[in-house]
Amino acid sequence: MCLGGDVALVSTRAATNKYWMGFHRVPFIGPTRIARLIDHFGDLERAWLASTTELRVVLDARSVASLQDTRKTLSLDAEMERIEKLGITVIGRDDPDYPRRLAHIPAPPPVLYLKGELIPEDAVAVAIVGTRRLTSYGREMATRLAGDLAEAGVTIVSGLARGIDGLAHHAAIKAGGRTVAVLGCGPNIIYPPEHRNLAGQIVEHGALLSDYPPDRKPDAPNFPARNRIISGLSLGVIVVEAPERSGALITCDFAADQGRDVFVVPGSVLSAASAGCHRLLRDGARPVTCADDVLEDLNLGRRKAQVATQQSLPMDENERKTDRAADRRTSTCR
Repeated sequence: MCLGGDVALVSTRAATNKYWMGFHRVPFIGPTRIARLIDHFGDLERAWLASTTELRVVLDARSVASLQDTRKTLSLDAEMERIEKLGITVIGRDDPDYPRRLAHIPAPPPVLYLKGELIPEDAVAVAIVGTRRLTSYGREMATRLAGDLAEAGVTIVSGLARGIDGLAHHAAIKAGGRTVAVLGCGPNIIYPPEHRNLAGQIVEHGALLSDYPPDRKPDAPNFPARNRIISGLSLGVIVVEAPERSGALITCDFAADQGRDVFVVPGSVLSAASAGCHRLLRDGARPVTCADDVLEDLNLGRRKAQVATQQSLPMDENERKTDRAADRRTSTCR
């Protein structure tokens, strides 16, 4: 049962998030201009309601005109109600539920659209990415890594694409773990369409996440851009198979810029599917052959032991809450 204060807090957050959503729909206003508006007006509600004269102090003429047009055509309350009916949650940049690790990347997405649930444990996440045209070797390695890491309590992040991405999500779910899919379209659009059932399972065992409005269709430029979120949510990125021209390599570039670890599964020197992997290894990425390599490098070995103990000695919900709280205190002290 919700207490009155909890209801008021949720209501306040929803009211704030609708202004984040509104500015996210305004052409020519991105993270930098939104930051300027907050600095000048104090919050986005005042900025949304500001007069043209007030806005011109902060924004250029094109941005002001674009905001005026959007305010005339977009009802924030009606759009938020429509989004809610789709089972989608809007998370603005200053919402407490906004993933903390993602919040600290360069130019973090102003708004996230979420279908499913993010939980505190999802902060311990590793991305698994790779080619759509995988080999049997890539299939085996992606399945093993994702399953073993998920069993160790690590959330698997990927992009719901064909090939390695889809396998990673599926293996995490099969292992009883959690997984997050970052989309290159709105969360009300599933692409590729053959992953519709998989997307439904992900919602039950994690979340679909996008910085595109719910009904945005997939478009080629969207996919490289969303890769910064895949790496931004994660402690590190694992590349299983990637040819010389692969979107997975773009994810690794973002990971390097964000200070994330890049792990690579070595492949055959005769396989074009691993040519990009071998270039990453030459550039200093860390080779991995199993989940334990990743857990050790990320200092998550203790987490694996805790998960093993929990599986051998099942706890009730109150014990699990106590254990999570103790783990958070220990992590803070280390």
